[in-house]
Amino acid sequence: MSALALDRVGVDLDGTPVVLDVSCAVESGGWLAVIGPNGAGKSTLLRAVAGLLPHRGTVALEGVDTRSLRARELARLVAFVPQNPVLPADMTVAEYVLLGRTPYLGYLGGPGRHDRLVADRAADRLDVARFGGRRLATLSGGERQRAVLARALAQEPRLLLLDEPTSALDIGHQQQVLDLVDELRHAQGLTVVTTLHDLTTAGQYADRLVLLDAGRVGASGAAPEVLTAALISQVYSARVQVTSDDRGRPVVTPLRGPEHNAGAS
Repeated sequence: MSALALDRVGVDLDGTPVVLDVSCAVESGGWLAVIGPNGAGKSTLLRAVAGLLPHRGTVALEGVDTRSLRARELARLVAFVPQNPVLPADMTVAEYVLLGRTPYLGYLGGPGRHDRLVADRAADRLDVARFGGRRLATLSGGERQRAVLARALAQEPRLLLLDEPTSALDIGHQQQVLDLVDELRHAQGLTVVTTLHDLTTAGQYADRLVLLDAGRVGASGAAPEVLTAALISQVYSARVQVTSDDRGRPVVTPLRGPEHNAGAS
């Protein structure tokens, strides 16, 4: 049974279809990357999976339709990290990570000893415990991203949804974050679904890719099956060269356009 299975999922925004009949699946402990050009519906699809947008079709977690789950039950199974998470400037890192325990608290109850222990472990795991007393406003981009992941990990989810987790990071911090996510999924059995703009990065880390084109699935499968020059040209209107690294994973390189002769009349 798949950890996550989508069957003909559709989403409308302000009456306009944005996601249309998307079907895909990811096995437990797997990593699925959703790719596609701007406006293809990637973030909208992730928000629907997280239960933040109404949808047609079926989103099933371990065979259970998510619409049969209460919001609190869903939040214990799924952690969603948006592209631009809200980070209260005056909140400390420790307080922020502890918010990940909210789905486990009663309506009038505060975090208990177990909640604090889980949050502390998540902070240690993401290496943010050492600056737990600092305000979020003082953190660098890489530190903020680790704090956001620590909060998500404190939820003890089975499914981790990451919307463009590296969009605001330099290449070094991108590698650190994605390596950490990969390590966490192997160590803790997390299933990961991400949206990613960088095609080479998607092919390096994800087990399977889904390429969205105007809200529909244009291709899906292993990276070498999806990241072809022909498909990228068709969907992105881009000139690229696709080669393989020493592990057989595709490397996508943009190609410069034809040179123009400045002296031509």
